[in-house]
Amino acid sequence: MLPRRSTAGGRARWYVLAMALVLGAAGCAQPPRAAPARSCGQVSIAVNPWVGYRANAAVVAYLATTRLGCKVTLKELGEEESWEGLAAGDVDVILENWGHDDLKARYARDTVVVGTTGNVGAIGWYVPPWMKTAHPDITDWHNLARYKDLFATIDSAGQGQLLDGDPSFVTADEALIRNLGLDYRVVYAGSEPALIKAFQQAEEQRTPLIGYFFEPQWLHLDIGLVKVDLPPHRPGCDADPATVACDYPRYELDKIARRGFADAGGPAYRLVDNFLWTNTDQNTVASFVDVYRMSPDEAAKRWTEANPDKVEEWLKGT
Repeated sequence: MLPRRSTAGGRARWYVLAMALVLGAAGCAQPPRAAPARSCGQVSIAVNPWVGYRANAAVVAYLATTRLGCKVTLKELGEEESWEGLAAGDVDVILENWGHDDLKARYARDTVVVGTTGNVGAIGWYVPPWMKTAHPDITDWHNLARYKDLFATIDSAGQGQLLDGDPSFVTADEALIRNLGLDYRVVYAGSEPALIKAFQQAEEQRTPLIGYFFEPQWLHLDIGLVKVDLPPHRPGCDADPATVACDYPRYELDKIARRGFADAGGPAYRLVDNFLWTNTDQNTVASFVDVYRMSPDEAAKRWTEANPDKVEEWLKGT
């Protein structure tokens, strides 16, 4: 279980204050609910295994249910399984897609790119803040070879350990280690919560850790992870997964719909089409769930009540 309190001084205090403002604003009444222009019916939403995606799904599902009268089914699936579900007709929408140009091409006949979520995604290698203070040069990948022993664990069998999360996440870390000539080994924590807990403990206990992490993610506002500078990304440098030796690209996260769902143009599709928010918005809802232990519905209710203008924009045309 993740801790319920922040542990990082100024950043944490700023974040708690921001949360208090949002929670306070949540007492404001929403505009009267207008009846949807047409019946919504059923909508099946894929839910991938990280809290940022769950935040997207929580808000869209809450509005689809409470404002549009849809019957929503949330399906817990991995990323590739979600695409397979779109093609099979079992899933109507993916609410946060990280690139996957290969899957877009494979399932082009069955799917539609709806547009961006507004979120900008980043993946990379990170260390806890104390390590940057103690070892200022540790964020240059050229220096990782001489820090190998610092990061070695029982699980890495004498090599430096690079901690990854869920094996199903977008990652090129094993190829990166090999192609950069680093004597490191990828060890999987198994899930996003396990990865978060590892970074929290590394900062609190001042234990060495280097690992895979990403944005948007509320943990950055809590302990301010420090990114390691890998060789800069350039177009095409990751075209061959076996030879990749560059940093991850920035991702304009997008939404993918089943073609039949999009062609029908129903209220739920219009909501998904209009859905657009920021990394801060997502991190706020994600922290409600992960840090404050709200249910997804409660988190969505709090956020939507505090952000009526965005909600009404999303509901236009539904």
